[in-house]
Amino acid sequence: MSQTIRVDIPHQLHRAQARARIDSKIGRLADKIPGGATVEHRWDGDSMHFTVGAMGQTVACRLDVEDTHIHAEVGLPAMLALFAGKVREMLEKDGPRLLA
Repeated sequence: MSQTIRVDIPHQLHRAQARARIDSKIGRLADKIPGGATVEHRWDGDSMHFTVGAMGQTVACRLDVEDTHIHAEVGLPAMLALFAGKVREMLEKDGPRLLA
């Protein structure tokens, strides 16, 4: 069964600054995934929709830039749902680095 992870990452930036920092660093996400990965993204207003493809799986994600936080949603397919806890930990730990 697939699983959606939701995490809020606080920030103290203007929305445009938060968007710019995320946009400039999203490509680094592929380096964090073992076995090689592809990352494709697009903006729809203040929401970034992106997919991460690795090891034959595709993970659909969304980042919503709000005034005080980034709301992240990661949809893990059934085969990767086992790793939901580790993915949540990584988002909480490394997510703020996208804004630094």
